[in-house]
Amino acid sequence: MGCWGATAGGERHVFDGLAYLLAAASPRRSGDELAGLAAASDAARVAARYALADLPLRIFLDEAVVPYEADEVTRLILDTHDPAAFAPVSHLTVGGLRDWLLSHEADGAALAALSPGLTPEMVAAVSKLMRNQDLIAVARKRRVVTAFRSTLGLEGRLATRLQPNHPTDDPRGIAASTLDGLLNGSGDAVIGVNPATDSVPNAMALLHMLDELRERYAIPTQTCVLTHVTNAIEIMRRGAPVDLVFQSVAGTEGANRGFGVDLAILREAREAALALGRGGPSGEVMYFETGQGSALSAEAHHGVDQQTLEARAYGVCRTFKPLLVNTVVGFIGPEYLYDGKQIIRAGLEDHFCGKLLGLPMGVDVCYTNHAEGDGDDMDGLMTLLGVAGVHFLICVPGADDIMLNYQSLSFHDVLALRSMLGLRPAPEFEAWLERMGIAEPGGAIRPPPLAQSSLLQLARDHG
Repeated sequence: MGCWGATAGGERHVFDGLAYLLAAASPRRSGDELAGLAAASDAARVAARYALADLPLRIFLDEAVVPYEADEVTRLILDTHDPAAFAPVSHLTVGGLRDWLLSHEADGAALAALSPGLTPEMVAAVSKLMRNQDLIAVARKRRVVTAFRSTLGLEGRLATRLQPNHPTDDPRGIAASTLDGLLNGSGDAVIGVNPATDSVPNAMALLHMLDELRERYAIPTQTCVLTHVTNAIEIMRRGAPVDLVFQSVAGTEGANRGFGVDLAILREAREAALALGRGGPSGEVMYFETGQGSALSAEAHHGVDQQTLEARAYGVCRTFKPLLVNTVVGFIGPEYLYDGKQIIRAGLEDHFCGKLLGLPMGVDVCYTNHAEGDGDDMDGLMTLLGVAGVHFLICVPGADDIMLNYQSLSFHDVLALRSMLGLRPAPEFEAWLERMGIAEPGGAIRPPPLAQSSLLQLARDHG
């Protein structure tokens, strides 16, 4: 195990082990402090960044932050590393990688070619040396395009997940929220419901309802009920219409075990979804959700900081070629991201790391009601992510999820962001909005009273 040191504030600081160095270099956040992993002072944090900047990237291939023998996520990361893709930057330090990423030479094509050669730990390390502006500047250069019924991630496009949750899974309430979202141009990434009751029959009923709605109005999108992956496997066995298989994942084997999954189960689920033949030719049938702090809350962090573990979760995600990945950045609570400043930083870090690793990265711009954050903080993060080229954002009616009891973005928030930044929905969905009379040619959403389309029949069809 290596030992590194640097001087800051006239004092010499020594960091024993790669995990300790990464944790000490992280921007301040409550989760690392809760776990006893954070730097002891601002001077120690600066010293850790000096030491990290001089660290050769190759170190991350020789020293695992979570032992190879004890963790299948570590084995996955190291066993799938692409040495040929890594070769162009193999001589660099972490600081050197930062400089190269910010250079003109590091364009979208170069970043795409490099992705298989980067480990999550390398990407987490370089993010710790970056200002927010750096994270945005690099992430916006990297486009990751995925496709099912809609094509996501194209230049100049911003997709949304329509999240019509209901506290009792009432189909009428879900249909009403879905109608609200569609009439406001939301839902091109997925119409995805978090079920209040995580049972197979309940999930099947919701899936049939959403699929019937989608087919009746020929909506070019995907539907998903965010039930546990083992439920999804059983639901597919029973013949229900599953578009996307959802699962929350984390950055260690132990944390994933806490979610009730392992890599074998994820492989089984993906194979079952592919066998249904509902997806596109690229086989992008998985939807993953992550969030800083999950491994710490499961007491499965192995002494590694929460942001590095979040990046390792993306190492899990990219193995399964997902259509969508999003971090629920402020959802886990102030114990892990205390206030708006920490949530904003974490959202930009997560988006940057996911993009560098080649993921179709979205963000649930959100906070819990006991966090030191508010809607102004979320407005700021949403806008920064729009500039950074985020793949998709999550929207709920009125920005208030009445089932999960947290605050996210509203349909109107994303309409405003698209207008301000000149962004549009996925092309297939945009054409559908125009065809249904919901949007004007050119993309402007018509006020709902003027959207005289057959879609309004939904309100009557579902009571």
